[in-house]
Amino acid sequence: MDIRQLRHFVAVAQTLHFGRAADRLHMTQPPLSQSIMGLERELGAPLFARTKRNVRLTPLGEEWLPHVLEVLASLDKLPVTARGIRDGQTGRLSLSFVSTADYSVLPSLVRRYSQAFPNVEIQLVEATSDVQLPALVNGERHAGIIIPSTEQPLPASLSYRRLLREPLVAAVPEAWIDSGRLGGADALSAEEVLASPLILFPRQVAPAFHDLVTGYFAALGGRARIVQEAIQMQTIISLVSGGLGIALVPASLRNLARTGVRYVPLAGQAPELETGLAWRSGDIAPPLANFLQLLD
Repeated sequence: MDIRQLRHFVAVAQTLHFGRAADRLHMTQPPLSQSIMGLERELGAPLFARTKRNVRLTPLGEEWLPHVLEVLASLDKLPVTARGIRDGQTGRLSLSFVSTADYSVLPSLVRRYSQAFPNVEIQLVEATSDVQLPALVNGERHAGIIIPSTEQPLPASLSYRRLLREPLVAAVPEAWIDSGRLGGADALSAEEVLASPLILFPRQVAPAFHDLVTGYFAALGGRARIVQEAIQMQTIISLVSGGLGIALVPASLRNLARTGVRYVPLAGQAPELETGLAWRSGDIAPPLANFLQLLD
């Protein structure tokens, strides 16, 4: 059985006339009859009941016709599907991201990409940078939104592009401001920063972020007193709302509203956190190519 025989069967089934079916197929009638008989031999049963006056479908032919039409319709779509995959109009984009990106660049990027390529499935995976990088190198993800380390260069197989650079602000317990423990909501002084217990990412999962924060404490002439570590930004903010300490977070975290938490600027020159996109060089799938072009 081949596709040609299936198209022959459909033509005869729709015309119920071998001559007209042959004309539709731009062939002569004898080869068409031979093709149908070969198909019937393979199926082990007739598809048409033939008389000198008419041709009609057998019960097998009637039941089988919709299935054949469905198969042929799928086959006819294959070239369109292939072009869609080639051009990145269909398929899948697998994107990992650090939790801070969820409140800054990620929502707008996903929205713009979905609007431009609605038939591409976007797979989002939240992960810290240290988890993302091996997955990118191994081809498990197309791209990842990471916080780059200034001490450890990216693997040579990865490309990188900066997406955002933003200052840090202090997430502080609102009760500390109301009670006067902290001076006010205008800005947090260096003395108040140094005197406050700190909630922070563990260094092993976010070395760049960890070093940026602890380096800021060192620049102020002190040392960070870390009372709790957490790997999720939502968890860190929840711990702040519980009054365990303050956290230095990207300014975009103001988009994460939480009862009992106030976001306060840092007095003086605040440190800045960089967020960027990493992907495997020379291995750019069409959906990723369109995503990168969208960034332009």
